[in-house]
Amino acid sequence: MTLDFNTLIAILAMAAATVFTRVSGLVLIRYIEMDERRRTAIEAIPPAVLMAVIAPTAFAVGWAETLACAVTAIAARRLPMLASVVVGVTTVALLRAVGL
Repeated sequence: MTLDFNTLIAILAMAAATVFTRVSGLVLIRYIEMDERRRTAIEAIPPAVLMAVIAPTAFAVGWAETLACAVTAIAARRLPMLASVVVGVTTVALLRAVGL
């Protein structure tokens, strides 16, 4: 396997962009006064990202994935992000095991 120079540059640029956006968010949040409205909006971001990632799968694959997406959406309203992902993965695995 060979690594093209342009591919390496693209990977490094994407890594730098990812690190920059994460670090800049941590730095900039220090200068923002956090009232309840802003805190609620920030806390809504992880479940929204999770739904954006799993929604296309829900309508493109099969019934097991669609039902698991619904279960994950419900779990994401109450559970932490990692727990919601575990619930979703477990649900799709069980539904596939029973042949749905």
